[in-house]
Amino acid sequence: MDAKIKIAKRVAKELENGQLVNLGIGLPTLVSDYIPENIKVFFQSENGILGMGGAPLSGTENPDLTNAGAGYVTAIPGAMAFDSAFSFALVRGGHLDVTVLGGLQVDEKGLLANWMVPGKMIPGMGGAMDLVTGAKKVIVAMTHTAKGNPKIMKECTLPLTSIRRVDLIVTDMAVIEPTDEGLLLKEIFSDTTIEEVVKYTEAKLIIPENVGIIEG
Repeated sequence: MDAKIKIAKRVAKELENGQLVNLGIGLPTLVSDYIPENIKVFFQSENGILGMGGAPLSGTENPDLTNAGAGYVTAIPGAMAFDSAFSFALVRGGHLDVTVLGGLQVDEKGLLANWMVPGKMIPGMGGAMDLVTGAKKVIVAMTHTAKGNPKIMKECTLPLTSIRRVDLIVTDMAVIEPTDEGLLLKEIFSDTTIEEVVKYTEAKLIIPENVGIIEG
């Protein structure tokens, strides 16, 4: 299974009925395609949509319906569109239940760096700083490594997005929860091992007696 799909499917299981959820650019946008049928959540995109649906079928794309990453989306019945002021009032006012963001690095304290590679011409921080600070729960969805190098570091070498600790890290190898004591290894995917997760994680992990297994 594609690594990004593995991550998106696992993140989708964290969402609860009736929640207001923001999906960041890139990998997080895939989460909306894997919500269980018995769960109804309301997806918000900071470019001005509340009630965002999954990706449209090929040939049915509407150029007026895109997410913050300019990818085509659908809208559920009752969806609304609004300007940036209203959108960020939702974010900064603490009205978002969950935000799912991509990550470049997360450190041993659970601090996220996701917005800039010094010297590279890539998009800036966007709404990430507001989202990490304002959402009730922050989930980081990212691959465990980049070109074989760990992305879960002892200390981030890239600029931090916020001084607020994230609530959960979901990678293509494991699910890790930042806590007051450190990074707790909660689950691993069935196609990896605890030893492999430790090998590809620079930060120290707390490994409990029972670590869950994610099938598929």
